[in-house]
Amino acid sequence: MKKRIVSMMLAAMVALSVVGCGSKTLSNDYVTVKQYKGLEVAQVEKVEVTDEQVEQSVQANLNAAAEKEPIKDRAAEKGDWVNIDYTGYIDDVAFEGGTATGSDLELGSGSFIGAEGGYAGFEDQIIGHSTGEEFDIEVKFSDSYPGTDVAGKVARFHIVLNEIYKQNIPELTDEWVASNSKTAKTADEYRKEVRKQIESSAETANETTLKSEIQEALLEEIDVKKYPKDAVEEQKKQMTDYYTQMAGLYGIELSEFITTYLQMTEDEFNSKVKESAQQTAAFDEAIKLIAEKQKLEPSEKEYKRKIQRICRAGGSRCGCLCRTGWRRCAESCDFKRRCA
Repeated sequence: MKKRIVSMMLAAMVALSVVGCGSKTLSNDYVTVKQYKGLEVAQVEKVEVTDEQVEQSVQANLNAAAEKEPIKDRAAEKGDWVNIDYTGYIDDVAFEGGTATGSDLELGSGSFIGAEGGYAGFEDQIIGHSTGEEFDIEVKFSDSYPGTDVAGKVARFHIVLNEIYKQNIPELTDEWVASNSKTAKTADEYRKEVRKQIESSAETANETTLKSEIQEALLEEIDVKKYPKDAVEEQKKQMTDYYTQMAGLYGIELSEFITTYLQMTEDEFNSKVKESAQQTAAFDEAIKLIAEKQKLEPSEKEYKRKIQRICRAGGSRCGCLCRTGWRRCAESCDFKRRCA
């Protein structure tokens, strides 16, 4: 963990070096950096956090803390939440991605398939049914629906309505804050805490964007002699572990996630992972060379400050396969881990 964060910090510190004047050639057993001075890197603008963003984030936290109130004395209505199991069929054959168990849905939210070509929407057809009912509905996917296998087709869904409930969202009060924040005691203090979290997340995202810009520019100036085997294997493992965990969130194996959501074969995936891992390893070697030349080394204090910033931002680290290689990103993602 420390090795990866130090590498990220070095990349950010190197940003001050690559935009300078002059031309330098650096080399070690793995790479030759033909030039690192005077590279053109797009400037990253500082994000100003608005009061509206703070309030939206506060409301999202309140929504996440909502308590369920079961509804047992009537049928489902628009605005209710339901928990359902469903299986989708096209021509009486269950189709990939059309099955879920214990799925929560707000009726009227427009989250599921809408009305199309004379067929009522998915959510509309649940309204009027009661807890414990099993029933079938028919919907039509729009012609522009993502996924060529289902676009424009009529599907039948078998639905089991497990539960109907209301979401009781708490209000932002001093009492709620005292029970849900480790540092804030009042609503105003909580808003300040949330603002700092957003600012930390934005700063981390800016650093990541800057590193990506540096990576793209610097990779053009790197000649690879050989790839550091251990570093490449470490990168490959990190990427594979990430996508394995993502697949687990969908309740499927990695192989199915690759073909369904990444829309590539396993061989293509493995090839892309290897290529991206090699690029990252070569980039890290170049960063180390430049950092050594420029005498850049984060102190223990700077390292601890970086850890604190990541934790304040929620501790989320995700990765994605991009055209220019493997990138670390700090945007919101499905898979999140909290710092200890």
